[in-house]
Amino acid sequence: MKTWVIKIGTSILRGTKETSTEEIIETLSRSFTDFLSKGNKLILVTSGAVGLGCQKLNIETRPNDLSTLQATAAVGQVNLMSLYDKVFNKLGHNIAQILITKADFNSRESFNNASKTLKKLIDLNVIPIVNENDTVANEELKYGDNDTLSALVALAINANKLILLTDIENLYSKDPRNNKDAQPIKEVHNSELKEIKDKNIQNSNNEWGTGGISTKLISAEIATKGGVEVQLVDGTNKKNLIEIFNDNKIGTLFYPVEKPIGNKKSWLSHAIQTVGKITLDDGASFAIKKKGASLLAVGVKNVEGNFTINQAVKIVNTNDKEVAKGLVSVSSDKLRSILNNKENNNSSIIVVHRDVLALS
Repeated sequence: MKTWVIKIGTSILRGTKETSTEEIIETLSRSFTDFLSKGNKLILVTSGAVGLGCQKLNIETRPNDLSTLQATAAVGQVNLMSLYDKVFNKLGHNIAQILITKADFNSRESFNNASKTLKKLIDLNVIPIVNENDTVANEELKYGDNDTLSALVALAINANKLILLTDIENLYSKDPRNNKDAQPIKEVHNSELKEIKDKNIQNSNNEWGTGGISTKLISAEIATKGGVEVQLVDGTNKKNLIEIFNDNKIGTLFYPVEKPIGNKKSWLSHAIQTVGKITLDDGASFAIKKKGASLLAVGVKNVEGNFTINQAVKIVNTNDKEVAKGLVSVSSDKLRSILNNKENNNSSIIVVHRDVLALS
């Protein structure tokens, strides 16, 4: 049995004058049904609510202000789910709607609860359809794109594979729209991914989607570090859908690391919001990066923000570059007190234990 997460981008669902969104969803759903008939499990992460809401309200360009975005998302979400429900019911499948914001993954307990719910749904042969809750989330509570969200969902259910359906054939060495010498990249190993991501090649943002190739590379990095294979595929090509479910190597494959960082470390690295920042000296930075050490108070140079025990903080080096994230064992007030009194006996106190510290 395979468990896959499939992310469907706005660029696919919005449709054209020739093909409606409902027709597109029906084509996709029929290909999913064949996969499910073999005993496999599937979770969909779908974009498209804002685009469909704009269509419904005759708004020609994606809104820029938050309240209009939320309003169009509210209208579009109803339409989007009704289309999925209509098509999947016809094919003999039940669906469930799951709306998520960052707050829903911000504690270990809520992350685990979401994981249990998703797993129970697929055990009941229900297809969970996940979307970011654009109707209520402000900018601080948004992931900003469903690429990142799909990677976190894949980690939450220990998926075998994450499929990113988009409107490009594969990853390229350069933006093929502007560079005739752009070469397709068919396979990416983990050792290559960081360099490709840092170069931020082929920025393919468009007016309707919130992602682009950069968010897909971030998604691939999150998922592969957690042991999930990622496949980037042109979802506008009907033949590709058949190829995907036959496990053929089309599009771009991102291979997982040999030693995944684990579900908990993945959550620490990518799902939680930080509420403060701790600056380390060079010795402490080296110790947690190279020796797997816990962060001790003696290695702390500066503290920013206000936090209590078990809240998440960003950990940076003297150049303000992020080194790690972690859950603190002491409050910001206590830590400042220790820093201001170097003569006390608290310099060896553990600020962030290595078990709840994830390197960036």
